[in-house]
Amino acid sequence: MANVIKLRKGLDINLKGKASQEFMSVKEPGFYALVPDDFTGITPKVVVKEQEYVMAGGPLFIDKNHPELKFVSPVSGVVTSVERGARRKVLNIVVEAAAEQDYEEFGKKDVNALNGESVKAALLEAGMFAFIRQRPYDVIADPTMYPKAIFVSVFDSNPLAPDFEFALKGEEANFQTGLDALSKMAKTYLSISVKQKAAALTQAKNVTITAFDGPNPAGNVGVQINHISPVVKGETVWTIGAEAVIFIGRLFNTGRVDMTRKVAVTGSEVLKPAYCKLKVGALLTNVFSGNVTTGRDLRYISGNVLTGKKVNPNGFLGAFDSQLTVIPEGDDIHEMLGWIMPRFNQFSVNHSYFSWLLGNNKEYVLDARIKGGERHMIMSNEYDKVFPMDIFPEYLVKAIIAGDIDRMEALGIYEVAPEDFALCEFVCSSKVEVQRIVRAGLDMLRAEMA
Repeated sequence: MANVIKLRKGLDINLKGKASQEFMSVKEPGFYALVPDDFTGITPKVVVKEQEYVMAGGPLFIDKNHPELKFVSPVSGVVTSVERGARRKVLNIVVEAAAEQDYEEFGKKDVNALNGESVKAALLEAGMFAFIRQRPYDVIADPTMYPKAIFVSVFDSNPLAPDFEFALKGEEANFQTGLDALSKMAKTYLSISVKQKAAALTQAKNVTITAFDGPNPAGNVGVQINHISPVVKGETVWTIGAEAVIFIGRLFNTGRVDMTRKVAVTGSEVLKPAYCKLKVGALLTNVFSGNVTTGRDLRYISGNVLTGKKVNPNGFLGAFDSQLTVIPEGDDIHEMLGWIMPRFNQFSVNHSYFSWLLGNNKEYVLDARIKGGERHMIMSNEYDKVFPMDIFPEYLVKAIIAGDIDRMEALGIYEVAPEDFALCEFVCSSKVEVQRIVRAGLDMLRAEMA
């Protein structure tokens, strides 16, 4: 039995609209886009031109600071646009998929016969290294660094999160190959939930398995790192999502890039929440068409409600997202007496409403309203109640706001990522944008250390 770590701090938010374990058919999206902003910490340099034909697995842009770091097309087809914003910032690169797909051939490889450098070279060549992130700073990993460990979390505890055991069915061999490849580069830790029983997870080879039990954010890889092998100044660890491990396995087993994900379409405003198969960067029009509530304003999110990115219904699937969420915008709601009403259908962390008497199984419909304006932070320890890491979150956030780098280091900023503070932001009575502040702090620290 794997080592079990029990977490007590945290908060589960039970929302309506969890995906049923079945697949819905979605018409081929036709267009795919890579968004450089999805790959935090890189400076993109576009290597294709509009109307140029690219193969699936062919590079669309590279990192200026590390040209060996490629970001490749999920499909073959014609580059229809390279959209730029202010100061010629690259916003996205759109590819129209060809009717017949052509693949860059990287060749099948036996992972067991490779060393760490050969595995890294293969991942860089095929663009799969782009899915590896690093702590500190929570940016795309520096390929010149040698991490002390690689961490993989195979469960997500966020609201309406997809079930990876369901997504894993049929991909067990590719998943194990991906783990074998990662273990060649550094010691690899696999974090599972105590509820997961799939043999491909509980009996995975060449990894150190740790089981976690507790409320959200138990599935966050940052929380897991903090309890298994905390990061200190001067150390680097890599993290990678469970779906991306399957991408790596497919690369070595087939010699081709296949970035198909099993994506959970969730949320109270989705008529039939279920799973669908989409490639990274897929156009979402056909996913939402005819499957969401009509007649009201909706918030479309690539990801979950706590850490996801707002998109429009004609937007693109985020490079790291295996979940789509649709909730009410809430701009059409006007409540008499506001928060003072003793309601039973609203979620409250602090038992402000009588709905807490109905137990933990009640499903709630939450909208996108903040319900209040930003105000001064009050040290009430409300962050600490939902933050299961050996860090003082409120003091760290204040140190970031003050720009006190020495204090930030002492309080553990090297270990954290914005997603680790998502629940802090949710429960914050001061309505502070905690994740944005943490991201700014990490960027400031990285610039200072460079």
